[in-house]
Amino acid sequence: MPESPPVDPTRCPLCGATNACAMEIERLTGVAQGPCWCMTARFDDALKQRVPEAARGLACICARCAAAAERTI
Repeated sequence: MPESPPVDPTRCPLCGATNACAMEIERLTGVAQGPCWCMTARFDDALKQRVPEAARGLACICARCAAAAERTI
């Protein structure tokens, strides 16, 4: 069975776009960032369940996917 490619923590696990995670930017650059946009975003259980199991807890959902899911609630 082929190995899955490694999870990129800077990319949304749903659409592949950059997720603009301030915490990941700070980790990569060493430059302090303000609070991440995701700290005030709503991520319902249905949206979180769409994240591939291998990426859960490793890559943030992007603002566009979060907003799209919010509109469908």
